[in-house]
Amino acid sequence: MIIDVITLFPEMFSSFLQSSIVNRAIKAAAIDVKFTQLRDFGIGNYNQVDDYPYGGGAGMVIKPEPVYQALQALDFQQNKRPVIFFTPQAPLLKQTDVNRLCQTEQLIIICGHYKGIDQRIRDAYVTEEFSIGDYVLTGGELPAMVFIDAVARLQDQVLGDMESALTDSHQDGLLGCPQYTRPAIFNQMKVPDVLTSGDHKKISQWRQEKAWELTKRIRPDLIDE
Repeated sequence: MIIDVITLFPEMFSSFLQSSIVNRAIKAAAIDVKFTQLRDFGIGNYNQVDDYPYGGGAGMVIKPEPVYQALQALDFQQNKRPVIFFTPQAPLLKQTDVNRLCQTEQLIIICGHYKGIDQRIRDAYVTEEFSIGDYVLTGGELPAMVFIDAVARLQDQVLGDMESALTDSHQDGLLGCPQYTRPAIFNQMKVPDVLTSGDHKKISQWRQEKAWELTKRIRPDLIDE
């Protein structure tokens, strides 16, 4: 899977790509993350990439020309790759989105900054828009890392046990159940007896019940869906 990231700050990804599961995915050639420096396509002697918003108001907006030229350099139209933009104005990124997009051979992520990018780029060339939460970040680099991590761990030969990913929160529409490990008693708190019973049918039923209870209490909106 090839992930092209258009960004003003590629250096933000350095330690992220060299650590943990994402680095394992890169070493296994399961993913290949490449960067396109947006400022290389800036306008004029100062490589300008932003300007004041039409209609007035505070903040700056990334100009359409540099983004379009960066997309052109990636030959995005010929390859018909998904073009993803993260913004608080979009629906939340969900596990179903990650499951679908992790099977894509190539995709592009545009990292916004300031007040975002010119709406005409979004209207004409962005194919997928997501938010990672109801809050505002400085730019799209952190959401891009969240997405890369989410799709990397689902690639073949990345996790030691793919069943681990398939039983995570949200994979079946529910939050994950509580998890315990050794010792069986910690600070006078005991692991539930069912988990040490060896009865796999009862354990499976317990986990499903606890997942349902947890989801109903914390995220009832998932139950409604």
